[in-house]
Amino acid sequence: MYSDNAILDKSLKFAARIVKLHQYLIQEKKETIISKQIIRSGTSIGANANEAAYGVSKGDFIAKLQISLKETAETEYWLKLLILSEYIEKDHGESMLNDCLEIKKMLIASPKTVKNTK
Repeated sequence: MYSDNAILDKSLKFAARIVKLHQYLIQEKKETIISKQIIRSGTSIGANANEAAYGVSKGDFIAKLQISLKETAETEYWLKLLILSEYIEKDHGESMLNDCLEIKKMLIASPKTVKNTK
């Protein structure tokens, strides 16, 4: 059902960046609350997209991508908060935020494409 792995590739690389960010926040900034939130949501994006790739129906596929999209929106929020609160450098945060927004656009487009196919 899932022929294009651009979302899978991008979300896996993004998850690796999130893991490194989590480690940085814990070790360098001694921040535990937001770091737990962002690692959960940021790694869930790719996990749900990967699950969607094995969906048993169009509906299952779309539902998993919608969960990925919700997790992307949450991750976007945490990244913006980390930038505004100066827990992370603006350049690094904006780079991660751009990746997040790119994944978000891909996730918005994918279910529309599937819905339009017969």
